[in-house]
Amino acid sequence: MALTEKIPDALAGQRLDRVVSMIASCSRAQAVSLIEAGSVVVSGRVLNSKSYKVQRNQRIDIDCASLLVKNELAPDASVTFRTVFEDEELLVVDKPSGLVVHPGTGNETGTLVNGLVARYPQIKDVGQPERPGIVHRLDKSTSGLMVVAKTVTGYEALVEMMAEHQVSRTYTALVHGIIESGKGVIDAPIGRSVIHATQMALSASGKEAVTRYEVKSRFAAPLKATLVELNLETGRTHQIRVHMKAIGHPVVGDELYSRRRIPGLTRIFLHSSRISFAHPGNGQQVDLSSELPEELSRFLEGLQ
Repeated sequence: MALTEKIPDALAGQRLDRVVSMIASCSRAQAVSLIEAGSVVVSGRVLNSKSYKVQRNQRIDIDCASLLVKNELAPDASVTFRTVFEDEELLVVDKPSGLVVHPGTGNETGTLVNGLVARYPQIKDVGQPERPGIVHRLDKSTSGLMVVAKTVTGYEALVEMMAEHQVSRTYTALVHGIIESGKGVIDAPIGRSVIHATQMALSASGKEAVTRYEVKSRFAAPLKATLVELNLETGRTHQIRVHMKAIGHPVVGDELYSRRRIPGLTRIFLHSSRISFAHPGNGQQVDLSSELPEELSRFLEGLQ
């Protein structure tokens, strides 16, 4: 897997190993391994110095194929998650909030991938070595349905289906404020924020991002909020969170983008509630849903 980014203002002057770690979502040690292996190119030049200070607007290319992940991918049967669908080629899991999908900076072990390898050891050689079986992700704080490939053919087919927008993904979210229109489309490209290195933002030079939303309920007290269903036509990092903030309705409980603590809620109110696709092996329709977790449904019951 190769990654290409343009260095934003927020990362200008930072050490190369830190920048590689953030862009590639890997540990600092893995970033150093990539740099030493000659897998990092900055402005057309291979750099082997981890302490090199990157500059604004430099182009950085990272070849992640040589990531060293033996320790991170150690099976961990203690990782808990629910499997809601499974056959020979793929499975769909219901990920709880608080579980990181794959090893990366600050989360080298105890991830969903560690749990998957423990329960389904055959996936270790499926897809990218640092995140076997994973064809799309959910943020740590987001709960709900995720499809995982169990075979190489299943993985390749699912990746292509994702790229062609042939997998329907529906999310349920509670957002701040009252959305007046019953439904709408947010079509705005997303790239890395030039102000906050850990955030994404709307960017004219970013990647295409399209989110459709439909209002389900509106609440006036004790919090003015709107319950919405959202469908992703693309799958950018933090897409829903960035798009909803951009229209003035950040997701409730999202401390990264709204930074507003909500009494009685200890996580973001964002749940992957439905996933639908034609099975890549037999063509049969797979349509699965997941109810809101108890902590979200309980919070919703307290609104009027």
